[in-house]
Amino acid sequence: MARSNACCLALLLLCGECISTGMNPGMTLVNAVVCPLVCLDVDYMTCPSTGDKHLSHKCNCCLAPKGCTLHLTDGTSVHCS
Repeated sequence: MARSNACCLALLLLCGECISTGMNPGMTLVNAVVCPLVCLDVDYMTCPSTGDKHLSHKCNCCLAPKGCTLHLTDGTSVHCS
């Protein structure tokens, strides 16, 4: 009986959260982005908002702001779009 009550409570809390955030139960996440757990060998980062200033690097484009460029230690670069 206690397990049944706990399941009902969890379901009610989930439904309440969906209603309070305006989530539609039939809504699907079409624009979901998967962030890889791969850390590139980044030397520094540049962003359009700071010009050519060398910023502290981020591990990959999931962690860097959009539009920034990760400059890798091997001389290549990755543009984060």
